[in-house]
Amino acid sequence: MTAHVAFAGHDVPAIGMGTWNLGDDPDHRAHEIDALRAGLDAGLRIIDTAEMYGSGRSEELVGEAIAGRRDEVVLVSKVLPSNASRRGTVASCEASLRRLGTDVLDLYLLHWRGSSPLAETVDALEGLVAAGKIRAWGVSNLDPDDLRELWSLPAGRRCVTDQVLYNLTRRGPEVDLLPLLREESVPAMAYSPVEQGRLLRGRGARVLGEIAEKHDATPAQVALAWAIRDGDVLALPKAGRRDHMLENVAALDLTLDADDLARLDAQWPAPTHPGPLEMI
Repeated sequence: MTAHVAFAGHDVPAIGMGTWNLGDDPDHRAHEIDALRAGLDAGLRIIDTAEMYGSGRSEELVGEAIAGRRDEVVLVSKVLPSNASRRGTVASCEASLRRLGTDVLDLYLLHWRGSSPLAETVDALEGLVAAGKIRAWGVSNLDPDDLRELWSLPAGRRCVTDQVLYNLTRRGPEVDLLPLLREESVPAMAYSPVEQGRLLRGRGARVLGEIAEKHDATPAQVALAWAIRDGDVLALPKAGRRDHMLENVAALDLTLDADDLARLDAQWPAPTHPGPLEMI
């Protein structure tokens, strides 16, 4: 694997394993567990989940998949903003730990900003670090203004990532968010890096296909290679089957050249002005 990123104290492959909607269908459970284990076998390290995903079913599935292999995983989960009070954050974390079958999370994120003050949530996260229940914390779906507010807090600079929607059709973070994170040496996490598969069926599918053919790759691999091209973004595609997971893994060895990047820029131009941070 050639593409790595420094992340939360770990040197990890720049592609991780997303789990949104995994665990929702009992008929798919065996395939989904097999896919996660195949990712670990192939060298992936990050597994990203959340209490929101299937109301805990995703965490339960991940817990089963990593049983006996916890030391191989950089395990990430998230607290819902509705639970992000001082007490609620602790209770949510403890419930996630039970579902995941572990006594510590490597990284715990605020899923998006809600009504709880950031200072209160950060205090709770810092308490979880002190208690040994999480090793680090970060945020998700926070825009530059939110991050500046966060960093103004006494412990705010301990935030190790911002996980945001980022792919070829959602390039808004390139205008202001990603440059700000780079200034602070904070890596980003990119969820839905293939736009939940819509990139492969949309108006640019032909361009992705032609670039993929040039590299003996797949269109999804091109989209993933693009997302991690700068070395400071960790992409989180979801895969519910072994073959799909191994396709994602192979994208780590795909390097797009200047002509490829120019074609992708022409098909999906980057915005020139800041806009609201998108979420799905």
